[in-house]
This record gives sequence, C-alpha cells and structure tokens, in this order.
Amino acid sequence: MSVSTVAAAQSVCRDISGALPVLGRDVTVPLVTGGEVTYAALDYAASAPALQRVWDDVAAYAPYYGSVHRGAGYLSQLSTDLFENARTTVAEFLDCRADDQVVFTRSTTDSLNLLAAALPADCQVFVFETEHHASLLPWQDARVSYLDAPRTPRQAVATLERALADRDPHGPALVCVTGASNVTGELWPVRELAAAAHAHGARIVLDAAQLAPHHPVSVQDLDVDWVAFSGHKLYAPFGSGVLAGRADWLRAAEPYLAGGGASRKVTRRQDGGVDVEWHESAARHEAGSPNVIGVYAIASACKALTEAGFDTLVAREQHLIDTVRAGLAEVPEVRVLSLFGCDAPRVGVISFVVEGWNSSHFAAALSAEYGIGVRDGLFCAHPLVRTLLGSDPRSQGECGAPEAAPGEKSLNAIRVSFGAGTPDEHVERFVGAVKELVRDGAKWTYRTEDGRCVPAV
Repeated sequence: MSVSTVAAAQSVCRDISGALPVLGRDVTVPLVTGGEVTYAALDYAASAPALQRVWDDVAAYAPYYGSVHRGAGYLSQLSTDLFENARTTVAEFLDCRADDQVVFTRSTTDSLNLLAAALPADCQVFVFETEHHASLLPWQDARVSYLDAPRTPRQAVATLERALADRDPHGPALVCVTGASNVTGELWPVRELAAAAHAHGARIVLDAAQLAPHHPVSVQDLDVDWVAFSGHKLYAPFGSGVLAGRADWLRAAEPYLAGGGASRKVTRRQDGGVDVEWHESAARHEAGSPNVIGVYAIASACKALTEAGFDTLVAREQHLIDTVRAGLAEVPEVRVLSLFGCDAPRVGVISFVVEGWNSSHFAAALSAEYGIGVRDGLFCAHPLVRTLLGSDPRSQGECGAPEAAPGEKSLNAIRVSFGAGTPDEHVERFVGAVKELVRDGAKWTYRTEDGRCVPAV
C-alpha cells in the first residue's frame, strides 16, 4: 500500500524572498501603540513554524487516521504503511547505516533520556557544560564528566581527548555533543569529536535539534553513533522526535516503556507471574499507541527540506545571518554572545545583550511595539549563558527571565532565531527595531508580572 494513496506529491515553492511557506506567515498581531502588524516569528530555535507542505500532507492523511501494526482494517493497514515508511524516510534524511534503528519518540529530550536508560552498566558519559539541558541532564544515573566550555573548536577536541585519555579504557563510554548551539548558533566540530571518541573506544551521540533544520546531517559522514532531533524544530508540529543509530545498546536494554507494542510475547507462569519476550526492533522502545500523525509530519518535513535543497537553504540563511549580524554590529550597545568568535560558522541563532537594558524588557518591547517575537532568558542552557555573560556557571537560575524590573540589570540574554520560512522583511524589521529602541527607548511603560516583563495597562 503506497503513501501516495493519501496525498499526492507536492512541489516545494518559495515566496518572492526565497522563504518556504509556513503556517502563520500572514498572522497579524496588535501593537500597544495602536494598529496591527504582520507577526515576525523570530524564535525558531524554540519551535519553528510548521511548513505549509507538512500541514497539507497531514490534513490529507487525517481522514484516513487509524491505529497501527495490529489492525486488520484498511485504514489501520494504511496508517501502518505510513508509519513504517516514515522510518525509511528519516533514515535516508540522516544517511543512516544499513543496520541502524530509527526509534520514534516525543522529542529530543525524550530521545536522549531513552538513550540514557539504555546505557550499559558502568558507562561513563562525557558532556560539555555548553549543552542544552536536554543533552546535559539525562545522564544523572551514569558516571558523568562535565567538561568546561571550550573557546575554540580545536580546544573542544583537545579537552575531550584529555578527558577520554584519563578514563578506564575497558569500560563503555559515551560522548554527548550538540551539532549547533541553541544559544550562539555556532557549529561544533562533530566529525573531529567523533574521531576523538572512537579513537579512545567511546561512542558519541549528536544532539541535532538545532542542526538538522539548517544543515544536512549525515550519520555516516560525521561518523556518529546516534542522532537525536525534534519534529517541532524541523518545521513539523509538536509531539514527535527521533533517536536514530546503532541498535546493539537499544536491543540489550530493557524497554524504555513497558507495554503493548514493545512486547512480542507475554505468557503466564505456573507460579502466577508473567514472562515477557520483548521485540528487538525499534518497537522495543515504542510501547503504546504511537503518534502516527507526528511521525508522518516529521517524514513530510524531511522530504520537503530535501526537495528544497540544503545548498539553497544554507545560502539563503547565511544571507539572513549576515543581515542580522551587520545590523547589530552598527549598535555599540549590543554585545553578541559567542564561544568561538565572530567568524565562527553558525546557523540562524544569535543571542545578545544590550547595555542599559533588562533583556526581558527589551524582548517585551520588540513584541508589544513592533510585533516581533524573540526569546529572552537562559534558554535552558544555564551554565553556558552564565559563562558567556561572565558569571558563575554554577549559579542557579530559572529557564525564563529572572525577577528584575524594567531598567534593572538581569542575568539573561535575548535570542533571535530564524530559518527556511523567514522572510527578509522580518529580519530587516528586527534590525530596525533594535536600532530604534536603543536610540529612542521604549514608547510604552512596562512592569514585571510573574517574572515576565509585560506592557503596563
């Protein structure tokens, strides 16, 4: 049964600026100063808007929705076909090895927690303090070595090599590293880090949440053992993710969730207990009724990005990056945060602070007065942001803005992020708004409410 029975193939079109059509591109929002403006969604690093192509594919499938794997009916068989074909699509998108498994999860966070639960006994994990909490925190039950933030890609490799050289060479080890920082957007030397890991008998998992939507990710070229990413950053709706890579640790581990779908055979023993034979395929870690629509949406997004061509997408995004960086460089009060320096290659994620401004106040003014959505805070990467801001990375902090009134200094930053669906006008409006706010100040008054800076009524 073919996927094409649900939705015909659609070409990937672009608007006049080259952006891919996304949901919400025509949404207007009110301004506190009066009137409305088309919303500029510049928070892609948190969640990218769904591609129109993806939404259309999902809408075409929705009437055919059915449970997967165990139904005899036509819709169930069709849904099963879509679900399993999605594994092939994702494996091709990631250029997986022939014997790799593609496991569908809820998110990057879920994927890395699944892998953490599958670690062999006495596994030692190495992770830089620069990671997003999704890849920094799941390893609490293992022996974890947290590595200091490097200041160059070469230093990152050297730091890892030193740490691996000091470990017990006979036990299992895993390195976890991001492909692109969710704070600075900078690309990490994944291929070199993978080579260092393998040279010391360790494996490596790539957090590609911020990399996969912007650059091609090849498991074989990068020589990583696993890749994790989320659908909601890849222009698909919420609620789905991927862990793809080597099968042996996953097959040897107890199922991530115990239940239907993960079990191959269940029998009662004479003593009243239960014996379970678990699947050895990806189903072992996919207990329960899976998110078929979410999985289909991920596959649709993989196809759409592939058809659009990453060479074209990367080149256009670099133009947007150059526009933002050049504009911010013209404002002396703005300091862009960076680990590897101004010339480091990056994706469309840029964080900065503005002298004399509370970051929450600045972000609130961008939204309320210009209709521009950015993010402020510590971006669920507290040690990294505190290191970049020159404070103690061991200090505690909240994921959102700290309690600081407008005008007061706050230990957080502002992040602007964009991608394949961002029109040129949005980044140009952002640059103009930053310059105007710094030059003229906010036109409205703001107050703190529940830790957030909001317009005063």
